Amino acid sequence: MAPQVGREAAKPGCIRFRGCIVSPDEIRLIRDVIRQQPKALRRHIALLVCRRWNWKRPNGELNVRACLDLLARLQKSGQIKLRERKPRRARRRAAAPQPKYWTTAPAILGPTDVELRRIVVRPIRDREETARWREAMALFHYLGDGELVGESLRYVAEEDRGWLALLGWGAAALKCRHRESFLGWPDQLRLQRLGFVVNNARFLILPWVRVPHLASHVLAANLRRLCRDWELLYAHRVLVAETFVDLNRFRGTCYRACNWKYLGQTRGMGRQGAGYVQHGVPKGLFVYLLHSRAQEILSSAFPSPEILETSAMTTRFSIDVNRLPLEGKGGLLDALGELPDPREPQGIRHPFRSVLALSVMATLSGMRTYEGIAEWAKDLPKETLKRLRCWCHQAPSEPTFRRVLQSVDAEQVDQKVGEWLSGQEFYRQAKAIAFDGKTLRGSGDGDGEPWHLLSAVTHGEAVVVAQQSVGEKTNEITHAKPLLGSLDLEGKVVTADAMHTQTDFARFVVEEKKADYVLIAKDNQPTLHADIKLLHTEDFSPSGQLRRQASWAYRDPQDFPLKQTEGLP
Repeated sequence: MAPQVGREAAKPGCIRFRGCIVSPDEIRLIRDVIRQQPKALRRHIALLVCRRWNWKRPNGELNVRACLDLLARLQKSGQIKLRERKPRRARRRAAAPQPKYWTTAPAILGPTDVELRRIVVRPIRDREETARWREAMALFHYLGDGELVGESLRYVAEEDRGWLALLGWGAAALKCRHRESFLGWPDQLRLQRLGFVVNNARFLILPWVRVPHLASHVLAANLRRLCRDWELLYAHRVLVAETFVDLNRFRGTCYRACNWKYLGQTRGMGRQGAGYVQHGVPKGLFVYLLHSRAQEILSSAFPSPEILETSAMTTRFSIDVNRLPLEGKGGLLDALGELPDPREPQGIRHPFRSVLALSVMATLSGMRTYEGIAEWAKDLPKETLKRLRCWCHQAPSEPTFRRVLQSVDAEQVDQKVGEWLSGQEFYRQAKAIAFDGKTLRGSGDGDGEPWHLLSAVTHGEAVVVAQQSVGEKTNEITHAKPLLGSLDLEGKVVTADAMHTQTDFARFVVEEKKADYVLIAKDNQPTLHADIKLLHTEDFSPSGQLRRQASWAYRDPQDFPLKQTEGLP
């Protein structure tokens, strides 16, 4: 198991690492792994140790980076001996790269050219945008393009005329006396909960953009979506944001305008390797509470529910994929076999449907990144990889998963996987199907409207079994029947919001799909709403009265006299 958080730091042979205690038995296990793999690289040793301990990050990925730091510390103290690194060849200092994306300066954008309400703040999407973001930082930011440390996110603020501002978020500073005093953090709590603090490492308004109040507007918009984006990517929330401002250059006005709190100046120390050096530039520390109880949560003696939830984040919406069929009729490979392979035939090792099948199973198990999918696949036994017809019975690499998933037709895969899931045992045992539409946050990119998806989701497992995109010139009502048409709903209950409280939809569910439904009656159906109010509550059982107050469900409209059902679905 992974190093445990404990208070007995003084036991003989124990060392403290990131707020945890590494015992002599755990150090001996590391020595055994090194002895069994004498020629293995450090990263491979770290992977083996993480698998032995089941040491994972909150999003389910192996904590290889932390394990590498632990190995380096143990080697420095003489407790283990790793393979010597090969000496690096002396390299000539490369010339500064020529700009690729910012070769000419755009026209000056003033207050009359940009409308604040039309600005969209979104995460950077792909490698090309990342390269463009980094080049802009290198050219226009006074600190240049520094690496974002640890878990990180890059954002861009854009409008019809293009990019306006860039923001970068990374891991929090390891130590800061003003922050520790503000949060009430002793060293042990700081090391345990530092991952719930995020650092605004870069903020750049592009030099040709001269719009008043733009910085505070963009920063506020970014803060509104930061927690959600971080939780989706890393499976844990962040509770506090921090930033360090060079007060000799800036006053921090945009941070103050967004209600950031100024805590004081640093000593002008910076981390270099394992220690700290004086760089002579004290900076002002600003913090922003992303949760109203952030100080209480982070300083509490025992983990609060907001912290404990992160450990269950990866399994909250996952199912047991061991019970799902892979081969034969009705198996996942059979369902994905009809999809065309978009790759060039030369150099292909792993079958297309094998890579897709592994991706689907890993996603159902809670993996959310390409690296997470690749690590999940590596842990599979060779027999399983053999059944999936993987090349040499080995799991595909992370770049292979990335290339395949970026080139595939997402709508076709979504349709095939939905049809396959709807034929599985967990779906047949599901008693209710939720039917609802949601607009995807951040999917609107300036010119286009955000994507709106209509989904059918099982109650309990929360697995999407059918999904359709709702176009701009239509609505959810017209997509209801086509979406549910392919699902076996006999004996199940369909739940939907007030938009679908329609006569035609109700008859479709009952007469064609042989299902029950729970539909909500609101003021959008005034006749139905008024008729329900006229019903006498004493005619219902206590449970029936409660159901009537929230919504009204019935099996067959013909069960009621025609006089009472006029205008009812």
